[in-house]
Amino acid sequence: MTTKETWFLVLEEDGKWGIGECGILRGLSADDRPDYKTKLHWVCENIHLGERTLWEALMEFPSIQFGVEMAFLSLKSENPFLLFPSDFTNGSQSIVINGLVWMGEPSFMKAQIEEKIAQGFSCIKLKIGAIDFDKELALLGYIRTHFSENQIEIRVDANGAFNSNEALHKLNQLTGFKLHSIEQPIAKNNTDTMTELCRTTPFPIALDEELIGVFSLADKEQLLKDIQPQYIILKPSFVGGFRGTQEWITLADKYKIGWWITSALESNIGLNAIAQWTYLQNSKMPQGLGTGALYTNNFDCPLEVEKGQLWYRKDANWHFDKAIFS
Repeated sequence: MTTKETWFLVLEEDGKWGIGECGILRGLSADDRPDYKTKLHWVCENIHLGERTLWEALMEFPSIQFGVEMAFLSLKSENPFLLFPSDFTNGSQSIVINGLVWMGEPSFMKAQIEEKIAQGFSCIKLKIGAIDFDKELALLGYIRTHFSENQIEIRVDANGAFNSNEALHKLNQLTGFKLHSIEQPIAKNNTDTMTELCRTTPFPIALDEELIGVFSLADKEQLLKDIQPQYIILKPSFVGGFRGTQEWITLADKYKIGWWITSALESNIGLNAIAQWTYLQNSKMPQGLGTGALYTNNFDCPLEVEKGQLWYRKDANWHFDKAIFS
């Protein structure tokens, strides 16, 4: 992936301004549809309706819900980038995050693993399913040869790559590496098979893509009741912003399902808002944040990753010119 389509909503009122980010991942976001820009224009023309009414009208456009929510929060704040003041934003506390290892040739993935460990990450997330499975097993074996489960937590993400008929066999092959969890072992919308996998899996399964496009509270609850996963992974721009994410968290807690929050490759503007909100959720698990470094044209901001933790350096400045949106 070399580009990320992103739009920014900028609100101005009484000399103040706020900004929200709306971004989609083609082929994955529920609102990757031809009328996306039309809906953005509709939001701008109807911004007077207010955040709550707009959010409810945008149920099938979760990334725009997120942008609207963020923009109104930003407008109401004394500082448009300080949405949720806390010990995180004052720089005294951090958020533990996982280090993401991208898919590629074994040598490329091995180099990334070594880099993440050297950088002080205690949890790494490894994409699997794109290369030969035996080579991926060898990579996991390489990690475990050098680092025990107490030293490095390993999460793997299959992105739905396993065939339904072979998924359980592959999960059993992965068991020996003491993995924390596997995300989305099979493609979404195979509810019966996923339910059976979650019931029989030798180690925890986390739903990710499975949550995309599930809009109503009733449908969210039904999905969790049916599949009963061990974890769910929440991307605010995929699941309806902070309000949509909170609905999933409330249901997950009800059914004793674990969860963590991750970004969907937002710019630092979106990542900043997600990180601030995530800190307030008081989760002790490593979160999936810190991906802003992927981009070559991002906005410089106070967020900094150090030794596997995301910090907010309050003395650092945003390098941001609102004029570019005028």
